[in-house]
Amino acid sequence: MARTLSIKPLTVESLDRITRVAADLVRDAPKGLKHCRYADLRLEITEVKSARAENGHGKTALDDFVFGFGIRVLAGDPFPSPGYFGHRLGNADMGGLTALLRAGLRQAYDRALANARHKADTRARFASTGKGKGLGESLAALALAPIDIHQDTVKAEYAIDPRSVPLVEVSRYCMETSRAIEGLGPRIRFNSIAASTSVSRELFVSSEGAVIDQSFAATLGFCSVVAEHETVQQSLSDSIGHQRGWEVITEGTRGDLIRHLDLLTFSTSLAQDCLKLTNAPPLKATDKDVVVVTDPHYNTLTAHEIIGHPAELDRALKMETAYAGRSWLLRNLKQTQVGKPIASPLVTAYSDPSLPGLGHYLYDHEGTPARKVLHIDKGLFKGFMNSRQTASVLGVEPNGSYKATEASMVPLIRMSTTVFGAGSQDPETIIGEVDRGYYLVGARTPSIAESRENFSISAQKVYEIRNGQIGQLYRNGGMTADTKDYLMKVDAVGKDFRLLPIPNCGKGQPMQIKRLGNGAPTMRSRARLTGL
Repeated sequence: MARTLSIKPLTVESLDRITRVAADLVRDAPKGLKHCRYADLRLEITEVKSARAENGHGKTALDDFVFGFGIRVLAGDPFPSPGYFGHRLGNADMGGLTALLRAGLRQAYDRALANARHKADTRARFASTGKGKGLGESLAALALAPIDIHQDTVKAEYAIDPRSVPLVEVSRYCMETSRAIEGLGPRIRFNSIAASTSVSRELFVSSEGAVIDQSFAATLGFCSVVAEHETVQQSLSDSIGHQRGWEVITEGTRGDLIRHLDLLTFSTSLAQDCLKLTNAPPLKATDKDVVVVTDPHYNTLTAHEIIGHPAELDRALKMETAYAGRSWLLRNLKQTQVGKPIASPLVTAYSDPSLPGLGHYLYDHEGTPARKVLHIDKGLFKGFMNSRQTASVLGVEPNGSYKATEASMVPLIRMSTTVFGAGSQDPETIIGEVDRGYYLVGARTPSIAESRENFSISAQKVYEIRNGQIGQLYRNGGMTADTKDYLMKVDAVGKDFRLLPIPNCGKGQPMQIKRLGNGAPTMRSRARLTGL
């Protein structure tokens, strides 16, 4: 019997009551709070329904909402500094929301002043002694790079409103899909099916005059399967997802760039692949590079790990070194890969929030209009995703990459839809030109160096290529390479560009799990195989 939780709730329309109050509150902050230079406020409500089934039985079902706000203030003299306050709210908080917002603004302001005082004290303590610059000079006033200010409303897109889908239908679909996988035979030892569908509404207001009201629908499906044959046990997991309604689950998606089947067909196909792999031999690792052709699904995770994360400017500026690592693309402000070749001239990579899918948006969480960020242009590294603060450090324009998982959390620089760009070759030709090599299909598990300078990513399936033909199937294989070396050796890029969902990208402390998009075409390079 599935556990069911239903809490009836606020709705996204509830924000209509607070928009004007929120805008007035932050607009007046610089006038009413001494040394306050700037303030912004984010309010968000998400209505979500989700369910999960295991081995044909319902496990959980949820009909809930998430409601919260986050406030940022820049204050202090002579070194303005940021202060943040975030709070998750419940149904009972709506009546006193104005008072909560005022108290939150004051809390963020007090924290900003405290940060500014500590910054000034530290600069004085480590000031120059006449023998060169003192360490304290590295602490500067916080500047936000200028942006165009917008007032805009963005509506959610869907064919089937997530709010109209009964929770029992979400649960039933998951159970029926799970039972269909069980029906493939006793060699299926375990399966888990999950689905969620939601509508979110985000309100952003700032003391500069921004009032941005964005709504999004998001629907995701997930399948995990374990199959067994004699002494071999194999597992596969994969997901579907799009910024659309419940139709993503029941009908699939058939766009130019995003194409996937309904969750039932998708999941049974994944289970059949898992069964086939239990009969396949394990891949043997190599100690030398071999030719590797990688499909769009595999390259989606490669783009995420070796392009997206190291091109986040907060990471590159060492703001998360102790927890997540650094970026080989920027050692310091004088040692950077910007303008230098880091890949074959066939390779282009970029992040583009205008692309469809889970990474799509028009404005980030500080009101910056989203735009395409070119990372690699015909092999040359061009730049990073940034925020207004980090853009001011490098003296570049903000590009709208500052996002938080929830309004109550501090935004971070995050990927939107980070991709390898399309090439001009047919994927069949890319494979057909290979005398001896391997075809890696579907991404599985990454292992990445802390500065992202080398990587290892396993594949769902690996096929041998002989004389231009796909042959023997192998299990439990992948590839490993030095990032720059691998990118420089790319000698073919396909025109079969696809976008896929990444449902669970983690970053930050406390951890923020973000849904986003990645994508790529078929590519060919050289790397060492991983396996037995």
